[in-house]
Amino acid sequence: MIEVLNTNDPVKLSFAQAVLKEAGIKAVVLDAETAGMFGGALPWIKRRVLVPDELADKARRVLAEALAATDKP
Repeated sequence: MIEVLNTNDPVKLSFAQAVLKEAGIKAVVLDAETAGMFGGALPWIKRRVLVPDELADKARRVLAEALAATDKP
C-alpha cells in the first residue's frame, strides 16, 4: 500500500475517497481516529489515504485532475 494523500481536511478526504471509488480504486484511510483526537487540533497528525502499489500512479493522476478541477472558478 502506498500513500497518495494526507490531509486534516474532512471535506478533501471525503472528496478523495469518492473520486478514488468512482475510478475503481480501493482506498484505505489510516490514522483517522488518531487525527481526530482533541477535535483535530493536532495538525501534525494527518489522515492518510493509501492505495494498492500497482494503482498508486493512477490514483495520484485521478486525484490531481479532480482536485485541479475544484480549484477553477
